[in-house]
Amino acid sequence: MLIIGERINGMFKDVAEAIKKKDKTAIQDLAKKQLSCGASALDVNVGPASDDPKKAMEWLVKVITEVTDAPLAIDTTNKNVMEAGLALCKSKPIINSANANQEKMDSLFALAKKYKASIIALTMDKAGIPKDADGRLELAMKIVASAMERDINTSELYIDAVILPVNVAQFQAKEVLRAIREVKLLSDPAPKTILGLSNVSQGAPAGRKGLINRTFLSMAIASGLDAAIMDATDAELSNTAITAELLMEKQLYCDSYLDAYKKS
Repeated sequence: MLIIGERINGMFKDVAEAIKKKDKTAIQDLAKKQLSCGASALDVNVGPASDDPKKAMEWLVKVITEVTDAPLAIDTTNKNVMEAGLALCKSKPIINSANANQEKMDSLFALAKKYKASIIALTMDKAGIPKDADGRLELAMKIVASAMERDINTSELYIDAVILPVNVAQFQAKEVLRAIREVKLLSDPAPKTILGLSNVSQGAPAGRKGLINRTFLSMAIASGLDAAIMDATDAELSNTAITAELLMEKQLYCDSYLDAYKKS
């Protein structure tokens, strides 16, 4: 499974502080720590930490790529900021994220072609997030069809069925799991699936968030999840992902499989 480390995000106080102070050591240490804990790619989001998000994104990508060639997921709703980040990536980038709105697909699929990027697409549109798996799959099919029209290989698509917090939308967890399973039937090659994992526990008591994240991640992997944006520095969460993949026979067993996976 592709683990995308979520921590380089200006929504976190330590990252916001580092962006404001141009503390590249703090950002580089966080990048290296996530990768050493099992992340294979890094999400990069300026968040609200700068009045000039384009320059802040350029700075973030430059300082990260000084210490790693790992793929970066450029995470922004601003097209100009997105392109600024994509242009500086050393490895194949990931666009985070499009959705089923036509203008959004037109804009970001063009960038995906230009920069040979993979693309995350959310199953939501101007009407919001569907209440059930069928609604999510309808939007996923729209996204897949739009990508195919632009000659984008559907294996480069990561469909995010958008998990909502369990404390306000408990019934949707099972709908997201069904959507993950059935997305694989939409095309050949099948699109990949991804989740912004921490959303499921948002608003839950601090002492329960980890348990909720770990449990849902295991269920999603069993349903065919290919990738997750998550806190790779959470050892129990990363170990859960590795073990779930092992039990789904996606990794070979050895007694030191946790260490072996992280070093691969």
